[in-house]
Amino acid sequence: MRKLLVAGTVLVAAAAGCTTGAAHDDAPKIPRTATGTLEQIARRAGCDPEVQTDAAELRQATCGTGTGRYVLATFATDRGQTEWLDVADDYGGDYLVGRKWIVVGPDAVVTKLRGRLGGTVERVSSHHSGSSGGGGHEEAPGSGHTGHH
Repeated sequence: MRKLLVAGTVLVAAAAGCTTGAAHDDAPKIPRTATGTLEQIARRAGCDPEVQTDAAELRQATCGTGTGRYVLATFATDRGQTEWLDVADDYGGDYLVGRKWIVVGPDAVVTKLRGRLGGTVERVSSHHSGSSGGGGHEEAPGSGHTGHH
């Protein structure tokens, strides 16, 4: 079931549209990473969440409209989040990752939300596209970030 939820989330985010990355000079100042419930994080993001999945281990909602549409997911445990990200890596995409929450959406939306929610941006190339995979993340060089927490 988790793979279906991840695939659905990634497809919804992809359907919202892809944009080219904004110049790094336009990047917003990054606040302390948000914490809390799905509703608390959504409020900080400026979203009235439309809850799609409401389970003990995963809560997922859609926010925004058109090209500004994104998915916000919260997790009961760090392990649940790590497992979700491991499956999501197969699909590629742009993710804003905080402790026990993830935002999936177009690059411009993820970058904008980072200015409200903090977190780390992860960009993953789809393994299904024939590429060798691999991804990147925006974090200070030498920060020691080597993967998912």
